[in-house]
Amino acid sequence: MRKQIAAANWKMNCTYQEGEALLTGILDNESLKGEHQQVIFAVPALYISMALEKTKGKDRNYIAAQNCHHKSSGAYTGEISASMLRSMGVPYCIIGHSERREYFHETDEMLAEKTNLLLKEGITPVFCCGEPLQIREKEGQNDYVAIQLKNALFHLSAEEISKIIIAYEPIWAIGTGKTATAEQAQQMHRHIRNTLAKQYSPTVADSISILYGGSVKPDNAAEIFGQPDVDGGLVGGASLSVDDFTAVIKALK
Repeated sequence: MRKQIAAANWKMNCTYQEGEALLTGILDNESLKGEHQQVIFAVPALYISMALEKTKGKDRNYIAAQNCHHKSSGAYTGEISASMLRSMGVPYCIIGHSERREYFHETDEMLAEKTNLLLKEGITPVFCCGEPLQIREKEGQNDYVAIQLKNALFHLSAEEISKIIIAYEPIWAIGTGKTATAEQAQQMHRHIRNTLAKQYSPTVADSISILYGGSVKPDNAAEIFGQPDVDGGLVGGASLSVDDFTAVIKALK
């Protein structure tokens, strides 16, 4: 069975003390049911050392960076490289989140560079893709997402892409309170898997975990995660509550 993953994206939230208490509370309360399930905490960069220490010895609980730079090193004040993350023992890194694309003008070409650097360092990219509202309203979401995958990932070998986690995030459902229906989530996840199968093979496509990211909450997580091609969620707001994120974790297949 593919890995079923509850990934928390804290974004720019929580003081150090609040983050430490939040992580402690979740680790004390979560209960993963099977070896195929795991939890990933994408914490602010300043908190990575603390989070790595707290998850030490906690089976199937991992830490992710929320981003890395698309160059390996250089005069990029304030940025973080993939090799820096590797040197700290960070196993995962989110790239291509819609907020990074929109606010920081990240392109598919930049994301291809980030993907290469992370894989070179042995870090698993959590690659985000998804369409804005105007594309969805024109029913152009399938082509839009397929182009994102093609431009940023399809230079990879079958072995390389098998190491990636994909997170589908309908941009119109992030932080808006709107959520794609379970059927809409399944349709896009199936489309992503079919696109991967066409480029690589059905075997490769079936091995890749695809997460849903878009206002996942305790009251909708089980229905969304229950879809055959949905392998968990990339969770924003609900990951900032011990009770809410614990409930989301328990909703994993």
